[in-house]
Amino acid sequence: MPGRDFDLQDFLPYLLNQAAEATSLGFQATYRARYGLTRTQWRVMANLGRFGAMTARDICRLSHIEKTKVSRAVAAMEVEGLLLRTTSPEDRRAENLSLTPRGRAVFTEIGQHAQDFDANLRARLGPEISARIDAILREIIALNRAGEDDADTDG
Repeated sequence: MPGRDFDLQDFLPYLLNQAAEATSLGFQATYRARYGLTRTQWRVMANLGRFGAMTARDICRLSHIEKTKVSRAVAAMEVEGLLLRTTSPEDRRAENLSLTPRGRAVFTEIGQHAQDFDANLRARLGPEISARIDAILREIIALNRAGEDDADTDG
């Protein structure tokens, strides 16, 4: 709105980030206390558990996490016996990451906690608001992807 001073509290990206942080911190208590994982480690695990073996670069692209954070998470998870690195047969410079049997078991356990957390949050919001939020967030994601596609063709 012209003439109005900028107010961070009304800035949609800020509000989206605050909502994401609030819900993420609520769930973080589960995997941190019980399994000692950081948020980045959980996100690496969630991607490997959902999609199977992939490179750190793939995880960065899917999760929008910085390369250094993923590298640190991978190293710590390897030490804990949660994931395994193998040289990619297609590109000897790349490493494929995959969950070990222990990592898969932890992913399954946390996944159940995640489903319970999600169900509880949705119940507190109610079905109508939950469905509206899903639709709105998916629309925002689609708009952003369309903007990225447009930017790719600008050059």
